[in-house]
Amino acid sequence: MQKPRLMCKFHRHAGFTLVEMIIVIVITGIVAVAVAVFIRAPVQGYVDTVARAELTDEADTAVRRLSRDLRLALPNSVRVTSLSNGQQFLELLLTRTGGRYLDESDAISGGNILDFANSSDMTFTAVGALSTDAVQTIQIGAANHGDYVVVYNLGPGQDPANAYCAGDSCGNRAKIAGVAGQTITLAANPFALQSPSLRSPGHRFQIVSMPVTYACANGLLQRYANYPIAAVQATPPAGTPALLANGVVACSFSYTTLANKRSALVGITLGLSKANANAGVVTLFHQVHVDNTP
Repeated sequence: MQKPRLMCKFHRHAGFTLVEMIIVIVITGIVAVAVAVFIRAPVQGYVDTVARAELTDEADTAVRRLSRDLRLALPNSVRVTSLSNGQQFLELLLTRTGGRYLDESDAISGGNILDFANSSDMTFTAVGALSTDAVQTIQIGAANHGDYVVVYNLGPGQDPANAYCAGDSCGNRAKIAGVAGQTITLAANPFALQSPSLRSPGHRFQIVSMPVTYACANGLLQRYANYPIAAVQATPPAGTPALLANGVVACSFSYTTLANKRSALVGITLGLSKANANAGVVTLFHQVHVDNTP
Protein backbone atom coordinates (compact mmCIF):
# COMPACT_ATOMS: atom_id res chain seq x y z
CA MET A 1 0.00 0.00 0.00
CA GLN A 2 1.28 3.36 -0.99
CA LYS A 3 1.73 5.81 1.87
CA PRO A 4 0.12 9.24 1.50
CA ARG A 5 2.52 11.97 0.73
CA LEU A 6 2.66 15.02 2.93
CA MET A 7 1.43 17.96 0.96
CA CYS A 8 2.64 21.43 1.87
CA LYS A 9 0.52 24.22 0.47
CA PHE A 10 1.98 27.66 0.46
CA HIS A 11 -0.27 30.75 0.38
CA ARG A 12 0.80 34.17 -0.80
CA HIS A 13 -0.13 36.89 1.74
CA ALA A 14 -2.06 39.83 0.23
CA GLY A 15 -0.94 43.49 1.00
CA PHE A 16 -0.71 47.14 -0.22
CA THR A 17 1.95 48.38 -2.45
CA LEU A 18 3.65 51.70 -1.83
CA VAL A 19 1.84 53.23 -4.78
CA GLU A 20 -1.52 52.17 -3.40
CA MET A 21 -0.70 53.67 0.01
CA ILE A 22 0.30 56.99 -1.56
CA ILE A 23 -2.92 57.08 -3.56
CA VAL A 24 -4.99 56.47 -0.41
CA ILE A 25 -3.15 59.20 1.50
CA VAL A 26 -3.67 61.70 -1.31
CA ILE A 27 -7.38 60.88 -1.61
CA THR A 28 -7.82 61.12 2.19
CA GLY A 29 -6.10 64.52 2.20
CA ILE A 30 -8.33 65.80 -0.59
CA VAL A 31 -11.45 64.65 1.27
CA ALA A 32 -10.20 66.22 4.55
CA VAL A 33 -9.53 69.55 2.84
CA ALA A 34 -12.95 69.51 1.20
CA VAL A 35 -14.66 68.76 4.50
CA ALA A 36 -12.63 71.48 6.27
CA VAL A 37 -13.66 74.06 3.67
CA PHE A 38 -17.33 73.35 4.25
CA ILE A 39 -17.07 73.09 8.06
CA ARG A 40 -14.79 76.09 8.66
CA ALA A 41 -17.41 78.74 7.91
CA PRO A 42 -20.10 77.39 10.29
CA VAL A 43 -17.54 76.81 13.06
CA GLN A 44 -16.06 80.29 12.63
CA GLY A 45 -19.56 81.75 12.59
CA TYR A 46 -20.35 80.02 15.88
CA VAL A 47 -17.11 81.27 17.47
CA ASP A 48 -17.82 84.83 16.29
CA THR A 49 -21.39 84.65 17.61
CA VAL A 50 -20.14 83.56 21.04
CA ALA A 51 -17.57 86.37 21.06
CA ARG A 52 -20.21 88.96 20.14
CA ALA A 53 -22.52 87.64 22.84
CA GLU A 54 -19.74 87.97 25.42
CA LEU A 55 -19.01 91.54 24.29
CA THR A 56 -22.69 92.44 24.42
CA ASP A 57 -23.05 91.02 27.92
CA GLU A 58 -19.94 92.85 29.12
CA ALA A 59 -21.09 96.18 27.65
CA ASP A 60 -24.64 95.74 28.97
CA THR A 61 -23.40 94.95 32.49
CA ALA A 62 -21.16 98.04 32.51
CA VAL A 63 -23.92 100.33 31.23
CA ARG A 64 -26.40 98.94 33.77
CA ARG A 65 -23.95 99.63 36.62
CA LEU A 66 -23.45 103.19 35.43
CA SER A 67 -27.20 103.68 35.01
CA ARG A 68 -27.86 102.47 38.54
CA ASP A 69 -25.40 104.98 40.00
CA LEU A 70 -26.88 107.79 37.88
CA ARG A 71 -30.33 107.10 39.30
CA LEU A 72 -28.84 107.44 42.80
CA ALA A 73 -26.96 110.65 41.97
CA LEU A 74 -27.47 113.79 44.03
CA PRO A 75 -29.53 116.27 41.97
CA ASN A 76 -27.31 118.54 39.85
CA SER A 77 -24.14 116.63 40.78
CA VAL A 78 -23.36 114.97 37.43
CA ARG A 79 -20.38 116.52 35.66
CA VAL A 80 -18.60 115.34 32.51
CA THR A 81 -15.09 116.07 31.27
CA SER A 82 -13.68 115.13 27.85
CA LEU A 83 -9.93 115.37 27.32
CA SER A 84 -8.24 116.14 24.02
CA ASN A 85 -6.75 112.62 23.89
CA GLY A 86 -10.25 111.11 23.82
CA GLN A 87 -10.42 110.11 27.47
CA GLN A 88 -13.87 110.55 29.05
CA PHE A 89 -14.76 111.11 32.71
CA LEU A 90 -18.19 111.23 34.36
CA GLU A 91 -18.48 112.08 38.06
CA LEU A 92 -21.44 112.16 40.42
CA LEU A 93 -22.18 112.32 44.13
CA LEU A 94 -23.77 109.08 45.26
CA THR A 95 -26.73 109.37 47.64
CA ARG A 96 -27.42 106.82 50.32
CA THR A 97 -30.88 107.95 51.40
CA GLY A 98 -32.87 111.13 52.01
CA GLY A 99 -36.01 112.59 53.52
CA ARG A 100 -37.66 115.74 54.80
CA TYR A 101 -36.26 117.91 57.56
CA LEU A 102 -38.40 119.59 60.18
CA ASP A 103 -38.74 123.26 59.25
CA GLU A 104 -39.94 126.21 61.28
CA SER A 105 -42.87 126.54 58.89
CA ASP A 106 -44.13 123.08 59.86
CA ALA A 107 -47.05 123.22 62.29
CA ILE A 108 -45.33 121.11 64.95
CA SER A 109 -44.70 122.62 68.36
CA GLY A 110 -41.46 121.87 70.15
CA GLY A 111 -39.84 120.22 67.15
CA ASN A 112 -36.11 120.26 66.50
CA ILE A 113 -35.90 122.21 63.23
CA LEU A 114 -33.01 122.48 60.78
CA ASP A 115 -31.90 125.98 61.76
CA PHE A 116 -30.99 128.29 58.88
CA ALA A 117 -30.27 131.21 61.24
CA ASN A 118 -28.31 129.87 64.22
CA SER A 119 -25.00 128.20 63.28
CA SER A 120 -24.59 126.81 66.80
CA ASP A 121 -27.72 124.66 66.41
CA MET A 122 -26.35 121.47 64.92
CA THR A 123 -29.21 119.00 65.35
CA PHE A 124 -32.46 118.56 63.49
CA THR A 125 -35.27 116.05 63.21
CA ALA A 126 -36.02 114.04 60.08
CA VAL A 127 -39.74 113.84 59.36
CA GLY A 128 -40.55 110.15 59.26
CA ALA A 129 -38.38 107.24 60.26
CA LEU A 130 -34.98 106.88 58.64
CA SER A 131 -34.33 103.69 56.70
CA THR A 132 -32.84 100.80 58.63
CA ASP A 133 -31.79 98.96 55.47
CA ALA A 134 -28.09 98.09 55.58
CA VAL A 135 -27.38 99.90 52.31
CA GLN A 136 -29.26 103.03 53.35
CA THR A 137 -28.08 103.27 56.96
CA ILE A 138 -26.19 106.53 57.56
CA GLN A 139 -22.46 106.02 58.08
CA ILE A 140 -20.40 108.06 60.56
CA GLY A 141 -16.68 108.43 59.96
CA ALA A 142 -13.57 110.61 60.14
CA ALA A 143 -12.47 113.21 57.58
CA ASN A 144 -13.16 112.18 53.95
CA HIS A 145 -15.18 109.23 55.27
CA GLY A 146 -18.73 108.99 56.46
CA ASP A 147 -21.85 110.69 55.10
CA TYR A 148 -23.01 114.26 54.53
CA VAL A 149 -26.33 116.08 54.68
CA VAL A 150 -26.95 118.14 51.54
CA VAL A 151 -29.79 120.64 51.17
CA TYR A 152 -30.85 122.37 47.93
CA ASN A 153 -27.98 121.48 45.64
CA LEU A 154 -27.86 123.49 42.41
CA GLY A 155 -24.55 122.13 41.17
CA PRO A 156 -21.15 123.41 40.00
CA GLY A 157 -20.94 127.16 39.50
CA GLN A 158 -23.87 127.79 41.85
CA ASP A 159 -21.99 128.43 45.10
CA PRO A 160 -22.87 128.26 47.91
CA ALA A 161 -25.51 125.79 46.69
CA ASN A 162 -22.81 123.48 45.33
CA ALA A 163 -22.05 120.25 47.17
CA TYR A 164 -18.69 119.95 45.36
CA CYS A 165 -17.41 123.14 46.98
CA ALA A 166 -14.73 122.36 49.55
CA GLY A 167 -14.09 125.82 51.03
CA ASP A 168 -15.70 127.92 53.75
CA SER A 169 -18.19 129.32 51.24
CA CYS A 170 -19.91 125.94 50.97
CA GLY A 171 -23.26 126.29 52.60
CA ASN A 172 -25.26 123.24 51.56
CA ARG A 173 -23.14 120.25 52.67
CA ALA A 174 -22.57 119.29 56.30
CA LYS A 175 -20.68 116.38 57.83
CA ILE A 176 -22.81 114.05 59.96
CA ALA A 177 -21.50 113.56 63.50
CA GLY A 178 -24.21 111.27 64.84
CA VAL A 179 -27.67 109.78 64.39
CA ALA A 180 -30.12 108.84 67.15
CA GLY A 181 -33.54 107.74 66.00
CA GLN A 182 -34.86 110.54 63.82
CA THR A 183 -32.39 113.11 65.16
CA ILE A 184 -29.35 113.92 63.05
CA THR A 185 -26.37 115.73 64.56
CA LEU A 186 -24.04 117.74 62.33
CA ALA A 187 -20.35 118.37 62.89
CA ALA A 188 -21.07 122.01 61.93
CA ASN A 189 -24.05 123.94 60.60
CA PRO A 190 -23.08 125.66 57.33
CA PHE A 191 -26.73 126.17 56.36
CA ALA A 192 -26.98 129.10 58.77
CA LEU A 193 -24.02 130.83 57.06
CA GLN A 194 -25.79 131.17 53.72
CA SER A 195 -26.65 134.64 52.50
CA PRO A 196 -29.37 134.57 51.38
CA SER A 197 -30.72 131.45 53.04
CA LEU A 198 -31.09 128.57 50.58
CA ARG A 199 -33.87 126.42 51.96
CA SER A 200 -35.36 123.56 50.05
CA PRO A 201 -38.90 124.44 48.88
CA GLY A 202 -39.98 120.91 49.74
CA HIS A 203 -37.89 120.76 52.94
CA ARG A 204 -35.91 117.94 51.37
CA PHE A 205 -32.44 116.71 52.31
CA GLN A 206 -30.21 114.04 50.79
CA ILE A 207 -27.56 111.91 52.45
CA VAL A 208 -24.44 111.78 50.27
CA SER A 209 -22.05 108.89 50.79
CA MET A 210 -19.17 109.61 48.37
CA PRO A 211 -18.22 110.75 44.88
CA VAL A 212 -17.93 108.22 42.07
CA THR A 213 -16.13 108.61 38.73
CA TYR A 214 -16.51 106.53 35.57
CA ALA A 215 -13.42 106.79 33.36
CA CYS A 216 -12.86 105.64 29.78
CA ALA A 217 -9.11 105.66 29.19
CA ASN A 218 -6.46 103.41 27.63
CA GLY A 219 -9.00 100.90 26.34
CA LEU A 220 -10.59 100.40 29.78
CA LEU A 221 -13.81 101.47 31.48
CA GLN A 222 -13.21 101.83 35.23
CA ARG A 223 -15.21 102.97 38.24
CA TYR A 224 -13.34 105.04 40.84
CA ALA A 225 -14.57 105.32 44.43
CA ASN A 226 -13.27 105.97 47.96
CA TYR A 227 -11.82 109.43 47.41
CA PRO A 228 -12.74 112.82 48.92
CA ILE A 229 -15.13 115.35 47.39
CA ALA A 230 -13.22 118.02 45.47
CA ALA A 231 -14.25 121.32 43.90
CA VAL A 232 -12.41 120.54 40.65
CA GLN A 233 -13.09 117.30 38.83
CA ALA A 234 -9.98 115.12 38.83
CA THR A 235 -9.20 113.13 35.67
CA PRO A 236 -8.73 110.53 37.04
CA PRO A 237 -9.32 110.90 40.79
CA ALA A 238 -7.03 109.40 43.41
CA GLY A 239 -9.52 106.69 44.27
CA THR A 240 -9.70 102.93 44.02
CA PRO A 241 -10.43 101.79 40.44
CA ALA A 242 -12.62 98.80 39.62
CA LEU A 243 -12.54 97.38 36.09
CA LEU A 244 -15.92 97.21 34.35
CA ALA A 245 -14.89 96.53 30.74
CA ASN A 246 -11.79 96.18 28.62
CA GLY A 247 -11.30 96.29 24.88
CA VAL A 248 -12.98 99.71 24.80
CA VAL A 249 -12.63 101.23 21.33
CA ALA A 250 -15.39 103.85 21.59
CA CYS A 251 -16.66 105.68 24.65
CA SER A 252 -18.44 108.95 25.26
CA PHE A 253 -20.57 110.59 27.95
CA SER A 254 -22.98 113.46 27.38
CA TYR A 255 -25.04 115.51 29.82
CA THR A 256 -27.98 117.57 28.57
CA THR A 257 -30.19 119.65 30.84
CA LEU A 258 -33.82 119.59 29.72
CA ALA A 259 -35.98 122.67 29.25
CA ASN A 260 -37.62 122.41 32.67
CA LYS A 261 -34.20 122.64 34.39
CA ARG A 262 -35.36 120.01 36.85
CA SER A 263 -34.15 116.99 34.90
CA ALA A 264 -31.43 115.97 32.48
CA LEU A 265 -30.46 113.20 30.10
CA VAL A 266 -27.14 111.42 30.33
CA GLY A 267 -26.08 109.72 27.10
CA ILE A 268 -23.72 106.74 27.28
CA THR A 269 -21.99 105.30 24.22
CA LEU A 270 -19.79 102.25 24.72
CA GLY A 271 -18.06 100.24 21.99
CA LEU A 272 -16.15 97.04 22.76
CA SER A 273 -14.07 94.65 20.66
CA LYS A 274 -12.22 91.44 21.43
CA ALA A 275 -8.56 90.97 20.50
CA ASN A 276 -7.70 88.15 18.08
CA ALA A 277 -11.35 87.62 17.17
CA ASN A 278 -13.60 88.37 14.22
CA ALA A 279 -16.49 89.57 16.37
CA GLY A 280 -16.18 93.15 15.16
CA VAL A 281 -17.22 96.04 17.41
CA VAL A 282 -20.29 95.85 19.64
CA THR A 283 -21.64 99.35 20.35
CA LEU A 284 -24.31 100.20 22.92
CA PHE A 285 -26.04 103.56 23.30
CA HIS A 286 -28.15 104.24 26.36
CA GLN A 287 -29.81 107.31 27.85
CA VAL A 288 -30.59 107.76 31.54
CA HIS A 289 -33.07 110.30 32.90
CA VAL A 290 -31.67 112.15 35.91
CA ASP A 291 -33.94 113.93 38.40
CA ASN A 292 -32.42 117.31 39.26
CA THR A 293 -35.12 118.57 41.62
CA PRO A 294 -33.07 119.83 44.62
